[in-house]
Parts: sequence; C-alpha cells; structure tokens
Amino acid sequence: MGIAFESSLTIGASPEAVFDLSLSIDGHLESMAGSREQATAGVTTGRIGLGEEVTWRAIHFGIPFRMTSKVTELERPVRLVDEQVRGPFPRFRHEHVFEARGSGTLMTDRISFQAPVVGVGWAVERALLGGYMKNLIKERGSYLKRAAEGGTPDTT
Repeated sequence: MGIAFESSLTIGASPEAVFDLSLSIDGHLESMAGSREQATAGVTTGRIGLGEEVTWRAIHFGIPFRMTSKVTELERPVRLVDEQVRGPFPRFRHEHVFEARGSGTLMTDRISFQAPVVGVGWAVERALLGGYMKNLIKERGSYLKRAAEGGTPDTT
C-alpha cells in the first residue's frame, strides 16, 4: 500500500521565479540542512533540468540514506516531476505544480511513495513516515517562500 499527500502554499513571487528556485540544488540543500543533506553525484550545484539526475545523501531517523532522483517531466513554469530511480523507496514521485494567483503563485506539492519498511503495519507506516515526509515538504515550502519573497539569497 502506498502513501500520498498534497501540500499547497501561496508565495508572493511569479510562477517563473518559484519554478526556477524549485530546480535549484543549492536551494534544496539549504532547505534540508536539518537532515545534513548532500548532493553527491549527478547535478550537484545550480539548476537541475529535464532528464538529469542527482544523488542525495541524508540522515533521517538517525539512519543514513542515499537516493537518486531524476527530473522526468518539466513544463516551465507550470509543472515538474522528480522520481526516485535508485534508493530506499520501492516507489517515490514528487509532482510540483505552479499556478499564477494574482501577483503571486500557488505552489502545490503532490507526493506519492511506497515506504521502504515492510511489516511495521500500514497505520504506523502512514503515521510515522507520512507525517515525517509532510513536515519535510512544509519545511521546504517555507524555505522557498522566504527565498522567493526576498528573505534569503537567490540560489541559481
């Protein structure tokens, strides 16, 4: 059984600016500093593009993880999708959608994945890992909002 959720946030910047910031490897690393995330292979700095991969190394739940993601769809400045191609999840997909709203952008993250832990029980898996992932996505969204609205330097 898989886990899926959606998170939306209004950002006071154009869809183009938010979209481009979402492709920034440097911005991703800054937004995930709490998990000591590092980009170790593939595109490790600057903006990632369609068909390109990045390998991340991070610490979650006190355990080191390694995951390679690939940008599988990119429609600037409306939508992009990244998916795990190697790593701990049997399946992991992250769709980013950017909609103009007045002078800003409604950014929506749609995440779906199958947990790597088997046998713990679906309810525990969903509560523990699902809740953890929701918090990571909210943390990243808050970072993107601050960066896009001028609270942190541009990470191109």
